[in-house]
Amino acid sequence: MLNKIRIATRKSPLAMWQAYHVQSLLKNKYPNLEVEIIGMVTEGDRHLETSLSKKGGKGMFIKELEKTLYENTADIAVHSMKDMMVSLPSNLDIAAVLPRKYPYDVFISNKFSNLNEVPAGGEIGTSSLRRQAFVKHFFPNLKVKLLRGNVNTRLKKLDAGEYAGIILAHAGVARLDLLSRVKYIFSPEMMLPAIGQGIIGIECHQKNTKVWHLVSQLNDIKSEICLTAERAMNLALEGGCQLPVAGYAVIDEDQIWLRGVVASPDGRKILFAEKRDGLEFSERLGFDVAKQLIAQGAADIIAQVKNE
Repeated sequence: MLNKIRIATRKSPLAMWQAYHVQSLLKNKYPNLEVEIIGMVTEGDRHLETSLSKKGGKGMFIKELEKTLYENTADIAVHSMKDMMVSLPSNLDIAAVLPRKYPYDVFISNKFSNLNEVPAGGEIGTSSLRRQAFVKHFFPNLKVKLLRGNVNTRLKKLDAGEYAGIILAHAGVARLDLLSRVKYIFSPEMMLPAIGQGIIGIECHQKNTKVWHLVSQLNDIKSEICLTAERAMNLALEGGCQLPVAGYAVIDEDQIWLRGVVASPDGRKILFAEKRDGLEFSERLGFDVAKQLIAQGAADIIAQVKNE
């Protein structure tokens, strides 16, 4: 039995909340286990005013955490799965995912209850090409303006009058006890969530078998099945966490239902596909939905965004 586990995490308030949550779960399951949290400032944190799509994607937040797993200066790294790269580095894998909560996107504003109320030309803040595409598709009279920083920083920019409203992940707002700020929750039909949105993942080195065994006891099988389908779709599309790709799977009795979207950043094209399959075929389901999207021209959209 291990005596201690070290958790690598970013120092942002949301990342720290996630790390403390995992610490609590481990302590509850293994009362004698010491769980240390190692907060880090990553490359992504040092460039919070630059568009992620132009700076290398959300991998900038992940790579330095993963380096600690290779160097054995930490045992696990805790992530929001929506931020994870489409393929994980050699010998690293997700040892456990926690139950999915608050998977949708939310609208926050000090003046308006939803996007329909925002007057023409109103500026909506987001750093996501996926959210940008949906806003431009459904509300072409509005403007989308880059919004970076942690959740509290983004809210401060809104409160300073820089935006008519902003769009954030429901999960992050909830975990920071800021649900009172939410004015509107987007349905999947209007804004399909990002791959893995609302799921916390625990990454570990495959050779660290003792840690792997302990952490794997926290795994939620329903979240794992849904995440497997979503990430398989993204892999087949050769997508990424910073491309206008959305994927959301839910379990409906003895089947898994996956919906996928690939959108052009200008919102003019929204490609949609969906399919259901047995729970044991989640990976195959992801590939099948990707094939439907590719048949509609998804590969061309993704290639164009990557080349810009």
